[in-house]
Amino acid sequence: MFIPHAKTPLEVEVTIEIPRGSSNKYEYDRRRGIMRLDRVLYSPVHYPTDYGFIPNTLAEDGDELDVMVMISTATFPGCLVEARVLGALEMADEKGRDVKILAAAARDPRMDRFRTLADVDAHRLREIEYFFTIYKDLEHKQTLVRGWRNLDFAREVVFRSLRPYSAPTVK
Repeated sequence: MFIPHAKTPLEVEVTIEIPRGSSNKYEYDRRRGIMRLDRVLYSPVHYPTDYGFIPNTLAEDGDELDVMVMISTATFPGCLVEARVLGALEMADEKGRDVKILAAAARDPRMDRFRTLADVDAHRLREIEYFFTIYKDLEHKQTLVRGWRNLDFAREVVFRSLRPYSAPTVK
């Protein structure tokens, strides 16, 4: 089990479920400890970033906290990536409020300049927002994208979602 950590207050570990460019929706099967194909997206679109979750978190929708990781080369399902939090996309889907953290891969030198949302070009932010606006349309599910939120908002969401970690007791 991976435990999120912070070398700085905004660096987290992300387990990648879906690599950038994929139309396959992979999810981590906690019961079996493996990645599984949930579905192929119904719409002819692909994920604009690597996509995964922060282990040992609990978001409002009952799943781990979602993270979009900007990285120069797509990784693979199950890859653990250290990422620097930049901001968040606030939206809602059939499960209710769904905040997605946007981060930059911390060990990718091409991502060094990204520290906040202001460092990400407007077109890239619009592409990500558009993807989450339409990616469920052909499944007859609606999403409502409420917009981008700053680093302070994202920091608060991350810290609120962290589950307290307790080491097993020895008997």
